[in-house]
Amino acid sequence: MALEKVTVVDRIEVVESGCVQVRTKTAIMEDGQQISGSFHRHVVAPGEDYASEDPRVQAICAATHTPEVIAAYQASLQPPA
Repeated sequence: MALEKVTVVDRIEVVESGCVQVRTKTAIMEDGQQISGSFHRHVVAPGEDYASEDPRVQAICAATHTPEVIAAYQASLQPPA
């Protein structure tokens, strides 16, 4: 009976604001069969540092977090005048 903890980024979504939503799945495996699992979600907003993210998340952020997207996101955070 061998137990193994497997963590993988299983879903990456880009929403209209440019935010990248990341879902990480953690599975506890016993002899190749999943006996338990859970999910964790987090968001990478335009302009945030994503250097420590999964390489696939980094690639998507690099492609979508353009200077224009970052500027529009920052402007959307400002309260209306």
